[in-house]
Amino acid sequence: MVAYELMFILNPELDQEAIDAAVERVESVIKEGGGVISKLDKWGKRRLAYEVKKFREGFYVLVKFKATPQTASEVERIIKINEHYIRYLLIRDEKAKDEIVKEKQEEEVKETQVETAQEG
Repeated sequence: MVAYELMFILNPELDQEAIDAAVERVESVIKEGGGVISKLDKWGKRRLAYEVKKFREGFYVLVKFKATPQTASEVERIIKINEHYIRYLLIRDEKAKDEIVKEKQEEEVKETQVETAQEG
């Protein structure tokens, strides 16, 4: 599994139900693909730095998750075909990747210590 960070901006004219449905759609695609969401943060309406698809505002959502590359591709596909999403950015979270490697190394050290203690 790979750590990803997804930021997407929804059409600001959507009602709360449509916003929740769009966020839920992303969540369900990740979970159905075997992914795990570690953080989902709805930032709310914010002013865009520049006009995008004739909008000056957008509803921002940040999602951090771990999934396979195929699941990430499916998330991108869903966002691209739906008109509610006006912009998105999906990146691999290298910082989270480094944390995962560090955790694995710590586990290996603990296992080695346990094996050494059992032998002695």
